[in-house]
Amino acid sequence: MSELPPTTSVKRWLVTTNHKDIGILYTITALFFLLFGGVMALLIRLQLWDPTSQILSGLAYNEAVTAHGLIMVFWFLSPFAFGFANYFVPLQIGADDLAFPRLNAVSYWLYLFSGVLLAISFFQGGTLSAGWTIYAPLNVPMYTPSIGSTGAVLALAMFVTGTTASTVNFLTSIHHSRAEGMGIMDMPMFTWSMLTTVWMMLFAFAALLAVGLILSADRVLGSVYFSATEGGSLLWGHLFWFFGHPEVYIVFFPALGVMLELFQTFSGRRLVGRKWVIIAICLIAVQSFLVWMHHMFLTTINLEIKTLMMATTIGISLPFDLVVFALIYTLIKGRIQFTTPFLFAFGALLLFILGGITGVFLGAIVLDYEFRGTYWVVAHFHYVMFGGATALFGGAYYWFPKITGKMYDEFLGKLHFVVFFLGFNAVYFSMFLGWETPRRVFEYNPEFQIYHQFGTIGAFVLGLSFFIMFYNFAKSYVSGGPAGDNPWDYSRTAEWAVSSPPPLENWPNRPSYASGKLEFVKDYVPDGGPAMKTDDNGDVATDGGDSHSAHISEYPYWDKHPSHASIWPFALSLALLVTLFGFSGFADAVTVVLGESAMQSEVNISNPIYPTAIVVGLVGLLYTGVKWGLEDFYAPPTEFAERWPFNGVEKVKLGMWFFLASDVIVFGAFISAAVFVRYNAGWMTWEPLTESLPGLINTFVLITSSFTVILALVAARRKSRQGVLATLGTTILLGFTFMAIKLWEWNHEIFDRGVTIGANAHGDPIQASIYYVTTGLHGIHVLLGLVIAIFLFVRVYQGHYLDDERPIEYFGLYWHFVDIVWVFIFPLFYLF
Repeated sequence: MSELPPTTSVKRWLVTTNHKDIGILYTITALFFLLFGGVMALLIRLQLWDPTSQILSGLAYNEAVTAHGLIMVFWFLSPFAFGFANYFVPLQIGADDLAFPRLNAVSYWLYLFSGVLLAISFFQGGTLSAGWTIYAPLNVPMYTPSIGSTGAVLALAMFVTGTTASTVNFLTSIHHSRAEGMGIMDMPMFTWSMLTTVWMMLFAFAALLAVGLILSADRVLGSVYFSATEGGSLLWGHLFWFFGHPEVYIVFFPALGVMLELFQTFSGRRLVGRKWVIIAICLIAVQSFLVWMHHMFLTTINLEIKTLMMATTIGISLPFDLVVFALIYTLIKGRIQFTTPFLFAFGALLLFILGGITGVFLGAIVLDYEFRGTYWVVAHFHYVMFGGATALFGGAYYWFPKITGKMYDEFLGKLHFVVFFLGFNAVYFSMFLGWETPRRVFEYNPEFQIYHQFGTIGAFVLGLSFFIMFYNFAKSYVSGGPAGDNPWDYSRTAEWAVSSPPPLENWPNRPSYASGKLEFVKDYVPDGGPAMKTDDNGDVATDGGDSHSAHISEYPYWDKHPSHASIWPFALSLALLVTLFGFSGFADAVTVVLGESAMQSEVNISNPIYPTAIVVGLVGLLYTGVKWGLEDFYAPPTEFAERWPFNGVEKVKLGMWFFLASDVIVFGAFISAAVFVRYNAGWMTWEPLTESLPGLINTFVLITSSFTVILALVAARRKSRQGVLATLGTTILLGFTFMAIKLWEWNHEIFDRGVTIGANAHGDPIQASIYYVTTGLHGIHVLLGLVIAIFLFVRVYQGHYLDDERPIEYFGLYWHFVDIVWVFIFPLFYLF
């Protein structure tokens, strides 16, 4: 399947991989979650109308607070921005699509189905009720025992998996597919903001994925990383906030990019200090990973480290000051047009300034002791996150004509802004006035009631404003006047150079900035030969671009038409949904009773639905994964492109590098958690949990398997089918040998020695937890590698990969990484 059905067909939206369609799906789904999270917010505000109100029970109130925070931060704000990014980043950089269209589709379906899994959790005995920060030990089954709590944690892990796919895709696309002549400093500001956003996401969301997997192990398998034992809450704080503070800028940066674009368009002036703004954004992105401990000033971390974190927190405000002043000076020297998009962008700047100033208070250790845990934090958080993201609604109005070809109603747009701005400040500024109210608590001092009632009224006004927006867009889409290709006087980015809506493959001819401005170059294709650039007169041009002879040898299918449709991203994501649904109830449905030996162990299944879902889901994952690999889907690379700083690197290899960089953080978090737990428990009090000989043998097995993968690549380059089969087959055998030794080792430890992580464990359950969970994660990576290796082996047997050995090379990169990780795991668990 490669051709798209019409947009009026449901099938179109199930199979599409086109970036514009995916952008629309992201945007509409995010707006649905805005309503979902908004309902939770209104329930919270109704409960706060009176300090004695009981609209919700205490547990239901905590669930509403948790769900509201999770939905707004994860399922609305970032995906709403990524809807615009999916649609417009390829257009702004002159690409036909994102680098990996099917990966783009799977990122959306994982996002949608993770939200479905979160919604299901409400019907599994109640969803998570530990707050959106999911602090330990509230996140463990002892305090949140419902199946729905586990489902919510797994939903978050599924969301992050989809986010990682999207991150790798955007990084590869921006670094590999910029139009000829578009240097990295020449990119539009929205694309620049998305580039820095996805670089932060690559590392921050990997940390969140790691902590989500560890928490899932605690809830599903019974490990005790975050139980009420000493150090569990501090470990959660470090891992979560290493993600959590960059997340503030991950949410804000796309809105900042929209703000920068709209200030230029509606002031009629190029951004003042553009180069310095870009440098400031990059500095903020780097510094965002150096301030996480200011969320932990009330913990037992020593004062010297807290002081250092206070300095870095205050320091991160300096590049923000530069950006704010650049925006202000751009307006001062421009000719402002007070359109709806500009009003939202300007409003976002005002709200963010107030949020930033109030955040400086929280960056000071002494003041943080006073404000922490109060509504001051809640108000500051919303002014920064939601206030800054206000510009995204301006982006919706700005790009609505391009997406639909219709013009929105300007009066209704301005009415939306006025109602939104009044409602926003009513609900959140009242929190500053009643700041002494404890957060996440609905019983408060009656003297603050007036502020909470004012805030509740403001919340309903704020909610009303969005229905004005929905009505405006629906009415305009049906009966709005034609917008034309470019309704704005001073827009300057490439998406306004094509029709509204843009054509399927974006461009009538190839976009180029080689002359210093946007031009569309026709390519001349001689019979049987490669494409050649031509100038305006149709003569063959010779300046710039890739070597075509190299391009043709590297991409033997250069003349195939790009594919735009595949059902397998949807099917694969659905299979993962079923699998994680099964794991959400696995701990309650399956009970393992261990005797003195494996022969005396029993497995009791009280509810077969969840184990069955796991089996069905895993089979579905295997089947859809194989069908994905066999599908004839072609996503051609951009022939003429700027690729700095990755010149000469093929796009799939570049994508693999980015994925492995993210996986480094995942394993780094697991290993760091193991070191933290052991250090906290007393490093010298632990003896190795298992014998070193099996680990030593497995080390030699994996190192040897890496060598055989290299031999397989050499054989493929020599077009030796038998050589590839022999060396790749040896790699598979060595991989199964590793797994067999590991399974024997686990069986020996669990059933013969009784080393388990359950309540009846022999020895230290914390030590057993970090051993089984860390080596288990590595084992899953080995197992996934074996599945891929078997797939490659069968394909080589069928005659593939001898003319194009790159799939074997990419598998080798993954396999070498897995082997290197084991080199770190072996001494940690078998020697020290």
